Amino acid sequence: MKRHRTTKALEEGRYVCDACGEEIVIPLDPTAGHLQEYVEDCPVCCHPLVIHVEFDEDGNAPRVWAEAEE
Repeated sequence: MKRHRTTKALEEGRYVCDACGEEIVIPLDPTAGHLQEYVEDCPVCCHPLVIHVEFDEDGNAPRVWAEAEE
């Protein structure tokens, strides 16, 4: 029996806060779609950020980045 595991690379992502420069680790949910965008406050400095998550169809590590909310 073959087990399927979600790799650590698909379970969490990292981005750098534009305001304070801290690297932030966030949980990822690939079931929410290939392209995701949402607003979240930085847990360090509380500035609002637009978080972008992009999963490719090949199942490779997702791309995660953030930018200041306008």
